[in-house]
Amino acid sequence: MARKWVSLGAVSDINVTPMVDVMLVLLIIFMVITPMLQKNFSVDMAKVTNTRDMQDADKEDAVVLAVSRDGKIYLGHDPISPDEITVKVRDMLANKLDKTVYVKSDARAKYGVVVNVVDNVRAAGVDSLGLLAEKRVETHIPAPE
Repeated sequence: MARKWVSLGAVSDINVTPMVDVMLVLLIIFMVITPMLQKNFSVDMAKVTNTRDMQDADKEDAVVLAVSRDGKIYLGHDPISPDEITVKVRDMLANKLDKTVYVKSDARAKYGVVVNVVDNVRAAGVDSLGLLAEKRVETHIPAPE
């Protein structure tokens, strides 16, 4: 017995498959692009309780030096030797009114390397130096009664 299909008109259901495909492609693009948007070298900074907000460190033209765990020094994304710090920082701050340099260091970096970076930054004639750290999130657990 043959069946006869009867058309009742246009289908009014929404087909979301093309929209889902487009959204997944956009999600993948953003996941690939986002790490490239970071302008500074990423380190695992020390966590402290008493911090002061330094919003200027996030600005596009901020001078940020990073010291990695293995002692390598970065000016933004670019590796730099300790001998070049003074000259490059002085050049970057030549036309700026705010002569602040921010130093962030890995929590396990050697103290001597960080002190050497700070000394070279001070030799460049920096007005103020900001040491960047992460704010420790404290969880308050009520004492048992």
